[in-house]
Amino acid sequence: MGQKTHPYGMRVGITEPHKSRWYAPKALFGELLVEDYKIRNFIDQRLNRKPPFAAVADVHIERTREELKVIIKSARPGLVIGPKGAEVERLTEELQYMTGRKVAISIMEIKNPDVDAKLVAEGVAEQIRKRVAFRRAMKMKADAVMAAGAKGVWIVMAGRLGGAEMSRTAEVRQGSLPLSTLQANIDYNVAEAVMSYGVIGVKVWIYKGLYEAEAPAPETTEPVAAGGRSRARGRR
Repeated sequence: MGQKTHPYGMRVGITEPHKSRWYAPKALFGELLVEDYKIRNFIDQRLNRKPPFAAVADVHIERTREELKVIIKSARPGLVIGPKGAEVERLTEELQYMTGRKVAISIMEIKNPDVDAKLVAEGVAEQIRKRVAFRRAMKMKADAVMAAGAKGVWIVMAGRLGGAEMSRTAEVRQGSLPLSTLQANIDYNVAEAVMSYGVIGVKVWIYKGLYEAEAPAPETTEPVAAGGRSRARGRR
């Protein structure tokens, strides 16, 4: 039997930050936790499931005594903002009404949506809804992820694939996926395609490289000629 753990949850506090950043007394903690869930669900329904289809991949929440700050990561920030900021103002008012708190929204652009697991999973699910052959949809997305610079990708689909009578799983795997390495930057997410014959689930793992490798290498103070060796200080 598989003994899998959530790739993001395993790395929280080690290489990944928390997606909700706030402190609360014990009596208030449960209420704020449920509120965070409702905010994320509301934003997903409001921006992803109906127009403007803004490709929101993640929502981070920060709280202070006076303010609730919502950070929205989207591949289409212009659609979240709307003409002259009308869309983001409307969303701010709706969240303030829902939570009863002062809300500030900031939007971050996802520069490379092809290596974001949430957007890749949603893309595969959208292809399934359009009745594209499931193997073709997975293969095309996996090729696009690798072409975008990822070091590995794993896409798993489960359910009544192709409308078959019995549910089954299918997968595509390319490159390397060191799931047990804490220093490995692995993005993971899930999406669902609701069909007339049942729900098709899509899971995506994307390996982007090691966190250490992403840090810029320190510059050498003394230039070294090609093929030569640096001279020790103090020696002539």
